[in-house]
Amino acid sequence: MIDVANGGSRTLGAILKQSDRSWFFKLTGESALVGAQKEMFVAFLKSVDFPAEGAAGPGAASRRMASTNDLPPAARGMAAGPLAESALPPGHPPIDNSTMPAAAGAGMAATPVPTASGPALTWTAPASWKTKTGSAMRRGSYAVPGPEGEGDLSITAFPGDVGGDLANINRWRGQVGLPPVADVAGGAQTIEAGTLKMLLVDAANNGNRILGTIVSRPGETWFFKLAGPDALVAREKPAFVAFLQTVKAP
Repeated sequence: MIDVANGGSRTLGAILKQSDRSWFFKLTGESALVGAQKEMFVAFLKSVDFPAEGAAGPGAASRRMASTNDLPPAARGMAAGPLAESALPPGHPPIDNSTMPAAAGAGMAATPVPTASGPALTWTAPASWKTKTGSAMRRGSYAVPGPEGEGDLSITAFPGDVGGDLANINRWRGQVGLPPVADVAGGAQTIEAGTLKMLLVDAANNGNRILGTIVSRPGETWFFKLAGPDALVAREKPAFVAFLQTVKAP
């Protein structure tokens, strides 16, 4: 396993070689966040298994590609991607899509990211939101149509605090090109839905907007996020806030 820290960032990487292919696993992000997740990353590596030498890995039914925008900072680096050159062993050639063997595409799937396994929250979506096919990462997925375009509503859940509220607030701000805030109060407001306390983030910039909600539960964190054109998301904000009021704990 490779463990490299530089300039406030840290990368954990692992290379698993088989006779006909190599697999690359990478976790990257802020140094403190990656350090806090190292034990989980090592446990994840120990869970990797192949039925036999040369097997292509998980079957097609379990290969799920998902946008890294769904991932909190502490988990984003677990998604499939090239290993940073600075994290490679001395003398190892750079790795990117152009240097991957042609056969790799058929055998390499997105690295699974651990998702929360506790009792699920429930909710009722507005009738105007269209249910989309989910993924292994998403607990819920909706298209939010409008004259301005289409918004994407995602519901995800991960173990632990996945880096903390501030890091996740700044993740969403960064996705629309806004600078980070120094504290939670500067980037989110607290709302309540029944017995649940939530942090609501409203970040807009350059014609794009994100409404994001963080719900901390024992041992896990849930994220409700609506992203899309600024005008559409702004128009849907009352519906989004009303939707949050339908979220219930078991």
